[in-house]
Amino acid sequence: MEPLIRMRNLEKAVEAGPNKFFLLRRITLEINRGEFVTIMGPSGAGKSTLLSIIGMLDGAWSGEYYFLEQPVHKLSVKQRNELHKANIGFVFQSYHLIDNLTVFENLEIPLSYKNVPRKERVSLVCDSLDRFQIVGKKDLFPSQLSGGQQQLVGVARAVIQNPKLILADEPTGNLHSAQGDEIMQLFKRLNDAGTTIIQVTHSERNASYSNRIIQLKDGWIVGEQSTAAVQAG
Repeated sequence: MEPLIRMRNLEKAVEAGPNKFFLLRRITLEINRGEFVTIMGPSGAGKSTLLSIIGMLDGAWSGEYYFLEQPVHKLSVKQRNELHKANIGFVFQSYHLIDNLTVFENLEIPLSYKNVPRKERVSLVCDSLDRFQIVGKKDLFPSQLSGGQQQLVGVARAVIQNPKLILADEPTGNLHSAQGDEIMQLFKRLNDAGTTIIQVTHSERNASYSNRIIQLKDGWIVGEQSTAAVQAG
């Protein structure tokens, strides 16, 4: 399989007075295209920090990181932004929808960042509304939607530009179990269609949808296993 992500001895530290406090230690990791990977660990383990670095939202770290064989550690901020906008979609626990924009307008935002022509944007948004069965919600504002519907829009927005990678940080954390299962089944379908997914979760149930679990503790990778092995055990 072809690697999408390769990290070697990646570390992140913050200054705390005269001391250095490590959030991530010597992370060496490879994730192939088409994988569905879960990052687990206790609070403070460094899960969201690692996800933020993978998503190129955080540039303050040391070590090597290759994305599609591009050396992210050598790129300028502008080059990193272009690489992440072209290839990565984000799904957050708190939805991150824009309150004063309708569902239609929220879906249009990532396309406008990529300078997609207006006519093509409208066509892509209409396709997405249809695909996620939210056509009837297109003129509503986020506050008029349930949590599950808001997260559905969040996922639709993340995938509208057909990213190679979706990063999901506790994507079902604010949802009840039926809504959470719906979102996870949606991720599974996207993964089956070829999209690489990396999720951070505390939920064993959510982790069971992935094919590999990476365990973090105190900033270190302390274990890794396939979910097939977990389910067999």
